[in-house]
Amino acid sequence: MTKHTTPKKRIVAALLGNGHIGLLEEPIPPVKPGTVLVEVHSSLISPGTELGGWHQLRQELTQPRPDAKPKPFGYANAGAVLKTGHGVADLKPGDRVACMGGNAKHTNFCVIPHNLCIKLPPNVTFDDASYGHLAATALQALRRAAPEFGEFFSVIGLGIVGQITARLLTLNGVYVIGWETMALRNAIAHKSGIAATVSPIKEDAVAATMQFTGGHGLDGSVFAFGGDGTKVMEQTFECLKKSPDGHRMGRVVVVGGTRFIQPRSPSNFDIRMAGRTGPGYHDDPWEVGADYPPVFMRWTTRTNLALCIRLIGEGKLNVDCLTTHRIALEQVDAEIQKAIRDPDKVMGVVLKMKH
Repeated sequence: MTKHTTPKKRIVAALLGNGHIGLLEEPIPPVKPGTVLVEVHSSLISPGTELGGWHQLRQELTQPRPDAKPKPFGYANAGAVLKTGHGVADLKPGDRVACMGGNAKHTNFCVIPHNLCIKLPPNVTFDDASYGHLAATALQALRRAAPEFGEFFSVIGLGIVGQITARLLTLNGVYVIGWETMALRNAIAHKSGIAATVSPIKEDAVAATMQFTGGHGLDGSVFAFGGDGTKVMEQTFECLKKSPDGHRMGRVVVVGGTRFIQPRSPSNFDIRMAGRTGPGYHDDPWEVGADYPPVFMRWTTRTNLALCIRLIGEGKLNVDCLTTHRIALEQVDAEIQKAIRDPDKVMGVVLKMKH
């Protein structure tokens, strides 16, 4: 594509009713006020929230739904700005950016609200920048947890969000133990500096966690997994610090799609939900308009995203080690079908666009 060419069509990855991933050609959305057109170079697949998990995708191959409409997916990519809409003053053509949100699909071109884009430092690659949305999700979970220096936390589920949450907690001076059943994820956590991990299906997670805290108990926990978490909540409850009158205390932050029944024993612990990347996301006027006044709202979706990209650029948040697969967009279906044969060996999947 030449410098002065404005593309008209794009290729978008879409989930099909037969469990495969197809490529659709469609017009590029118009560049409206407050938005930017981005030539995408890399996008990140989040297996849990996008594909319903590798195991579920594999099940759909044997239980197809032929009447289901193709569903374009994705919410995290990175590339270069080609064009800006009216009112965009903070970005210009040629800027390298990380993009997030429902318009940041697995595609070679996207149109994104300018407050969901952040300019990249020179040393941050497009591949690493594509982790921005999930990193901001993890950062918001940390803010909801309100950790204090020296506290003990567990992170339950060491997928992408769990891994990043654990690292951000560690950067805050928190001692973290991860609970994870997949060996690959535990290995990645150890290499990235997480203090300890335990596999609940092989070990007594409660005993290991209490030993990790020196008998003090957990000050908090982050649930970064989906599905039924009642047993995990019961185990975590037993790990929380206990007051002299027998009440369990601490904070449990739910960032994944976890469902559970709350323990009925005496307690004074908080359950906090962290279901977004920070204030602003899904506020349509904010996404394409002016930012909230920073004197009143220091941390928004955009400032959370910007901080995560800064930490990546400074080498304080390593996301490259989370990438297990790099796949050309044109080969996404064939390569994903290979990957789901052994889903326990898959973590971050980065799609590469051809230009």
